Amino acid sequence: MSNRLENIFNLKGRIVVITGATGLLGRKHAEAIACHGGTPVLLDLSQQVIDDFSKELNDKYKTGVVGFAIDITDEKAIESNVKILLKKFGNIDGLVNNAANNPKVEDSKDVNFSRLENFPLDVWNDDIAVGLTGAFLCAKHYGFAISKNSNGGSIVNISSDLGLIAPDQRLYAKGGVDNDRQNVKPVTYSIVKTGLIGLTRYLATYWADKNVRCNAMCPGGVENGQPDGFLRDVSTRIPMGRMATASEYQGTLLWMLSDASSYLNGAIISVDGGRVVW
Repeated sequence: MSNRLENIFNLKGRIVVITGATGLLGRKHAEAIACHGGTPVLLDLSQQVIDDFSKELNDKYKTGVVGFAIDITDEKAIESNVKILLKKFGNIDGLVNNAANNPKVEDSKDVNFSRLENFPLDVWNDDIAVGLTGAFLCAKHYGFAISKNSNGGSIVNISSDLGLIAPDQRLYAKGGVDNDRQNVKPVTYSIVKTGLIGLTRYLATYWADKNVRCNAMCPGGVENGQPDGFLRDVSTRIPMGRMATASEYQGTLLWMLSDASSYLNGAIISVDGGRVVW
């Protein structure tokens, strides 16, 4: 029993695919996996950035990190990558659906394109393609590979507190600006993050008989150079009185991927300083 507890968070020998792996949180996810003995498979768009980050992790943790430049909306590219990984490692044990666009649109002097009534259809389509279709395709192919393991595995979808509550658009408002010109959190962010919760529940039952668990983490916002006024305003809406640091989600991710959460399935876990309970 004591030996099991000592190793309950150990990911040694486990191959875990991470999408959006070189972004702010993706890097922290990969670091947590490598630090606990797992082998992160880094997926993102720039091979050079992936290679540099892979080397950094391998130099520090020596767990055989690999990375591939892949557009996760390209199903054939994903199918090909699954074959490469199975040939190289023999199995895939985990998937972290982390990739998403950070929806931003260019304003003109006459129109604020972040607003729903002006939001461009091509931006909508691209955000949904990356955040939802990409997660579906990765679950379809990497998840299916996980289901073939004798011991199953774990899928973690990275949602958001804004998949559970509506964005407070007052946080983005600026004084002296007409209402129809005020910046807002674009609609696609909420749609993608809410959709990932639905995908989580679907997958939690789909391969449960194969011991493939699927859970969603709903992080709150990360302090990352935002203006002081924004930090002050958002902090008043969080019971703990502050935004997160990027490393504060590593423990939850590690728990969800490891045997420490062996009976956790279909859970939607908010990690947001208590924001969604206010």
